[in-house]
Amino acid sequence: MGLYEKHEVVAKVIEVGLVPIFYHGDVEVAKKVSTAVAEAGSKLLEFTNRGPRAFLVFAELAKWRDSERPDLILGAGTILDPATAALYINLGADFIVGPSFNPEVAKLCNRRHVAYVPGCSTPTEIAYAEELGADIFKIFPAEVLTSKFIKNILGPCPWLKLMPSGGLEPKKEVVEEWISAGAVALNMGTSLLRPDLIKAGDYETLKKKVEECLQYIREAKTKTKKQK
Repeated sequence: MGLYEKHEVVAKVIEVGLVPIFYHGDVEVAKKVSTAVAEAGSKLLEFTNRGPRAFLVFAELAKWRDSERPDLILGAGTILDPATAALYINLGADFIVGPSFNPEVAKLCNRRHVAYVPGCSTPTEIAYAEELGADIFKIFPAEVLTSKFIKNILGPCPWLKLMPSGGLEPKKEVVEEWISAGAVALNMGTSLLRPDLIKAGDYETLKKKVEECLQYIREAKTKTKKQK
């Protein structure tokens, strides 16, 4: 099991407003990226199940997190089935993210009191996921659906916690567009945790990029609150 309970993860996602996405096959590199993210103030990281034996890397990363960076909430992404979800939960995942919505994954996570963030692209998927215990919904692919999707969904359902993912860039105007539409958080991958910086070992610049994005999010949330 992970270090954080479901309600703590949900609260932190809403508070911070950013969930970076990342995968690397080298656990030492993964530790350095995790450190940069945590020191930048994100305190959340989604490690994706995308590479060969990714779960082995995650297992070592989770052990390191438990002893060295307990302030980091560590989740597993690209989870498509309940067996894989159970594996990562047993390895210490604090939350589970999917590119799609799987009812069986939702039931498993709900039973284990682990936050599940399913990928949804229709009101029906969101409503069904909500029935099965999900609190935050990954709006994917955001680049295709656009920010209007979130704004329109929140019209009749203002209580929903929506997090766009897919094609987002850590630019001030992009962040402001989604936050002003009603997104509670943004889910960003290689546009934020850039592979070229990681390959070069430039973790200081990586940290600054995350700090910059977090600042954009804070400013956008403040501006949106004042406009209401």
